[in-house]
Amino acid sequence: MTFGEIKVKLKTRTVGIAGCGGLGSNCAVALARVGIGTLILTDFDVVSESNLNRQYYFLSQVGEPKAPALKRVIHQINPSVSVIAYEIKLDPEHILRYFKDCDVIVEAFDEAGQKEMLIETVLSAFPEKPLVVGVGMAGWGMNDCIHYRHAGNLHICGDEVTEISENVPPLAPRVGMVANMQANVVLEILLKS
Repeated sequence: MTFGEIKVKLKTRTVGIAGCGGLGSNCAVALARVGIGTLILTDFDVVSESNLNRQYYFLSQVGEPKAPALKRVIHQINPSVSVIAYEIKLDPEHILRYFKDCDVIVEAFDEAGQKEMLIETVLSAFPEKPLVVGVGMAGWGMNDCIHYRHAGNLHICGDEVTEISENVPPLAPRVGMVANMQANVVLEILLKS
């Protein structure tokens, strides 16, 4: 399949991304670069200087809400991508409302409780909808530990072990690896259908 054929197939597809931090911002940019039609972005947080070590923002965006800031970044990369940005903290009701028409949903939260809530809500309300999650990407090195597996429509990217802590921070290389793996899984799903 040529890149032109890929862009034609992707331009009618919609991907929802829950969280616009390290995983979400990098995954969204990767999908925008290959010509996804629509991205639905959700995040309640603002860009901070400490985010710049792994998130796809710029120093000039510090203090801005993440979802609209990422929308502007994406439009500088590929203005043909339709980006809908919501400044909200997702709960089950929001998930049902904002992601119901998505072809694929990407989980990109920091907190385990939020991850669990999103996974349970999507698997319960949208069992036919592919959900791509990121689990275990903190630290550096350990390249051979990052993997992909799936069970039905639940697709898991990461090492599934490494938790963020003060001594094992999230850093651009591993976070980017998992985010790009998530984007690659999304492409695989969409280009097969």
